[in-house]
Amino acid sequence: MSIHVAVIGAGAFGGWTALSLLRAGARVTLIDAWGPGHSRASSGDETRVIRGAYGPNRIYTRLVARSLPMWRENQRRWGVPLLMETGCLWMAADQDDYEQASLAALRESSLPFETLKQSDCRVRFPQVNWEGVEWAILEKQAGFLLARRACQAVMEGFVAENGAWRQAAVQPGPARSGRMESIALGDGSRMAADHYVFACGPWLGEVFPELLGGRVTPTRQEVYYFGTPAGDLSFNGERFPAWVDNNRKRFYGIPGNQWRGFKAAEDAPGEPYDPTAGERVHSPAWLAKVRAYLAFRFPALANAPLTESRVCQYEMTPDGDLILDRHPEASNVWLIGGGSGHGFKFGPAFGEHVAQCVLGSAKPEPRFALSRFGRTGRGHVGERK
Repeated sequence: MSIHVAVIGAGAFGGWTALSLLRAGARVTLIDAWGPGHSRASSGDETRVIRGAYGPNRIYTRLVARSLPMWRENQRRWGVPLLMETGCLWMAADQDDYEQASLAALRESSLPFETLKQSDCRVRFPQVNWEGVEWAILEKQAGFLLARRACQAVMEGFVAENGAWRQAAVQPGPARSGRMESIALGDGSRMAADHYVFACGPWLGEVFPELLGGRVTPTRQEVYYFGTPAGDLSFNGERFPAWVDNNRKRFYGIPGNQWRGFKAAEDAPGEPYDPTAGERVHSPAWLAKVRAYLAFRFPALANAPLTESRVCQYEMTPDGDLILDRHPEASNVWLIGGGSGHGFKFGPAFGEHVAQCVLGSAKPEPRFALSRFGRTGRGHVGERK
């Protein structure tokens, strides 16, 4: 008889973990309070950049290298386009250590790229003002992902392969003899499983406050979509890649977005944010910063109309690294998350690794352990009884 695993949270981490567990032979129930890719989720919105440049953080380059073929394989299996291989252009101010380390990691992971001098950039991408950019990395197999649609496709594929799906609010149950016995669902019922994986995104610290309160912090983030000139293809994915500008403050963006507009945002953690009750209306100050940047770096879009905006959140850990570990009081409870604004892209590979850890065929990556936070509150796993 196969083991039963309950996965709580159907975002990038939870959905791919559930699918990987199912394909490994487990019986899996995937549960989410609002559904895959919903507007409150860290995995919501339309698109996400996928790129392998991570400086000296080679573990993430390796996760991207593993995730890319998994994205391709599953979009073929499901007949749903999810990965747009436009390439990704990393704009560098100088020959600093981060970019040089990125090149070494890309080579190690066999991710193809070009390095471009500023003169090359000006010829290849005349729609950009290259002031302050000395050179660039163009990752050829990178690009962007259709995020909301991907979360839905993973859940639909999971159900098609006989996974069990439920939309319900969840509370962790108490631990007895070092194991969690059950979880409480919003309708008053309880569910028992052999293992529980909590992939609760920005709510992870709220669900386990004594252990992760203050260690997973939701921050308010804003992204914008701008209208391009009529008939102008120079800002579509066919002629321009996804991009990251690592010059002073980091901005990033995505061309085309399935005809939704030219996406641009600042990659800087915002103020603490309530992902459940927070109003998702953009602020004039954030919009002004992005408009000023857009006018400088992409002059043709200086007066581009704002066509859409999103208020979402990062789920920040103190060091920006992911979380993958057992609960210290319940050996059958796994906590995963801490995407910190960069986790969506390697959901397939991370979910695969989580599934292997739960089933005992791999050990968790030490860098993602809870012990790095120092002394953690132990308290109660769930209900106080």
